[in-house]
Amino acid sequence: MSFNKVYEFFKEKGLADRVMEFDESSATVELAAQAIGCEPARIAKTMSFLIDDKAILIVTAGNVKIDNKKYKAYFHTKAKMIPWDDVEEYIGHAPGGVCPFAVKEGISVYLDTSLKAFDIVYPAAGSSNSAVKLTPDELYTLSEATDWIDVCKTIE
Repeated sequence: MSFNKVYEFFKEKGLADRVMEFDESSATVELAAQAIGCEPARIAKTMSFLIDDKAILIVTAGNVKIDNKKYKAYFHTKAKMIPWDDVEEYIGHAPGGVCPFAVKEGISVYLDTSLKAFDIVYPAAGSSNSAVKLTPDELYTLSEATDWIDVCKTIE
């Protein structure tokens, strides 16, 4: 199970106490914010894309969305999300629990600069009813992110 893999990942790092599991769903930004008791913007949502049949992950603040022009300028291709039914096969986590930890080998992780506005953010922890409490710098290190990028715009 994905949650167990992510929990073990954090346990090995000495950070198991940061992992939260809820009785209710945290599969969307709104549900996660309710479960945690924080503002939706602090939810670090992880989105999965394909670039030439290679999966990548982009982690953003909960109050932003991908800006197609910025995405294309950075990646030199149109943004193409992985279809819902294929996410778990590509990434190793099912939709609603996708996170940048304990993913399949060879997946590049990028963090959007929108996360830098916060001292604490909450990405999922491998299931649709979990989260982990991290600073943006911890998220960068633990996810082995490739880079900080600016590919989002605020949701209006």
